[in-house]
Amino acid sequence: MQKSTTPVNEEILKNLSIKELNEMQKTFIDKAISLHNLMLLSPTGSGKTLAFLIPLVNKLRTDVAGVQALIVTPSRELALQIEQVFRAMKTSYKVSCCYGGHSMKIEQNSLSEAPAVVIGTPGRLSDHILRKSFDTRSINSVVLDEFDKSLQLGFQEQLIIIFKNLGGNQQYILTSATRLDTWPEFLPFKNPETINYLKDAADSKLKLKVVHTTSAGKVETLMRLVASFNQEVCLVFCNHREAVERISALFTHHRFEHGILHGAMDQIDREKNLIRFRGGAHNVLIATDLASRGLDIPEIKHVVHYQLPPQQESFTHRNGRTARMHAEGQAYLVLADDETLPTYIDKSVDELKISYKLRLPPPPQFDCLYISAGKKDKISKGDIVGLLTKKGGLQSDEIGLITTLDFSSYVSVKRSLVKNVLTNVKNERLKKIKVKIEIAS
Repeated sequence: MQKSTTPVNEEILKNLSIKELNEMQKTFIDKAISLHNLMLLSPTGSGKTLAFLIPLVNKLRTDVAGVQALIVTPSRELALQIEQVFRAMKTSYKVSCCYGGHSMKIEQNSLSEAPAVVIGTPGRLSDHILRKSFDTRSINSVVLDEFDKSLQLGFQEQLIIIFKNLGGNQQYILTSATRLDTWPEFLPFKNPETINYLKDAADSKLKLKVVHTTSAGKVETLMRLVASFNQEVCLVFCNHREAVERISALFTHHRFEHGILHGAMDQIDREKNLIRFRGGAHNVLIATDLASRGLDIPEIKHVVHYQLPPQQESFTHRNGRTARMHAEGQAYLVLADDETLPTYIDKSVDELKISYKLRLPPPPQFDCLYISAGKKDKISKGDIVGLLTKKGGLQSDEIGLITTLDFSSYVSVKRSLVKNVLTNVKNERLKKIKVKIEIAS
């Protein structure tokens, strides 16, 4: 196995536009060379995905025809995120992603010519294993990403099915942003070597403030607070999806650009809202704890707790979206007069007074375009850039994040230029394919 300083890894970092690995990643990659089973404890946003993908890729062999690595994640969004990072590494190995809400037939077709790496959620992976969609005998590496979250979500039975159908000689890598008090009995190994970087979370420069309000005026107070950030990136957390929808309705009424995220949404709507948020078409995301960990979202300047979670652990994960790895960040508690602070928060937290007048910020710098073709149509990001620069009249720095899904693509474009771009590319073909291009809904 190759060390983290090999030319192979240098090429991967170049493809990812990363100059250097951080200390945690270097330590973990070197440990993964000699240790069979590993647990990585590290804060949200510290780079755990790359820490386990590099040693995994270094173990892959071109002379093995079957599936060599299995990555198990608790959510669809995290599975897709890992797949995107793997593809961006530009290795020669095929990867398939499996999750609920995605066509089983498409997944089975992808698995019929065995990929080197399979990524998926516990439920869908156990289903494929029972259907014998792929042969597990060639698997030598298993990653259980955000393992504690999989346990919290009740995936024990599905994990047991996966473990029972593996040969037992695999290297296991587990990641988590919280410590496990006890190890489940069904794990096929005992006492993995633990690499703990959670202490770094305590060193972050998080500032906490409380905003007092009346119960009746709480949503309006939240909107005035978020408006005061003047389009700096913000995550608003709620305990329940009903609160997310209620806040969103008020923001929509005032034409305040924002996105939402909760578990009751259709998968494609969740993906689109995350794409718009990552690409700067929305700088405000109103979400349940689904957004508190595991998702590839930008560095957040402001985290707002519209509703405080009952457990300190959830509060910590939410705040982990800002002040990452020694960076500065701000968290806010919106507290109504009939609410009290939970015991895990210091009662002496500073109060923030905000203006009673609503001053809406300007719209985000980018908007998001939808293109009706994607990876299954052999469309690449380079093809999209070519169309928008050659036919759309854009400069490369006027194009933001590009995301390609199976049968669609999304691209961030400077908002002021969107109308001209749509006029310029009307009736144009993308790689000889007739496509629809419009503002993403």
